[in-house]
Amino acid sequence: MNIAIPVFDGLTALDAVGPYEVLSRVPGATVRFLAATTGPVRTETGMLALLADATFDELTEPEVVVVPGGRVTRRLMDDEQTLGWLRRAHESSQWTTSVCTGSLLLAAAGILDGLQATTHWLELDTLARYGAHPVSQRVVEQGKVITAAGVSAGIDMALTLAARIAGEQTAQAIQLGMEYDPQPPFDCGSPTKAPKEIVDLVRAATLSRSP
Repeated sequence: MNIAIPVFDGLTALDAVGPYEVLSRVPGATVRFLAATTGPVRTETGMLALLADATFDELTEPEVVVVPGGRVTRRLMDDEQTLGWLRRAHESSQWTTSVCTGSLLLAAAGILDGLQATTHWLELDTLARYGAHPVSQRVVEQGKVITAAGVSAGIDMALTLAARIAGEQTAQAIQLGMEYDPQPPFDCGSPTKAPKEIVDLVRAATLSRSP
């Protein structure tokens, strides 16, 4: 099973690496990072690079697509090379998925038209403007399309996907092998739980860094 994770300069590292860590453990799966051209791709901080070892033209019909997000995704929402590849890959994929604002690219490609979907909580309104029905859930399944909320939710999405592909027992074994047992020190991982001043702080910081 070929699992394709398209990567681009400015992506959020965990959006890609979290699902990679899960899906690379699915029996028989090969996970590949791909881009318009091969070579290193810098994440949004500029401090980490992922290596795209295949191009869009070299992997046109993956069984699984996982689209990561990042602040740069807004600029890619009219990039026809990226959107065109997503449309073609979705036609033959068994599963088309996204993490965080990666769902904005699926929406811009027309893949989420009329479907429920999720994204980072700061971009739910943007998702709605592109034909999807946004919902505030960590993972949303709509047929073969699975979308995840912000960043760390990609791990939950990938475990859900692993269960669909290889069965719940395999997915549970992957979770245990990774020791994925979240016990965060603060209960503020959602805007519905975090204090208003923290929500405002994150919103202001994100707006100040918008491309």
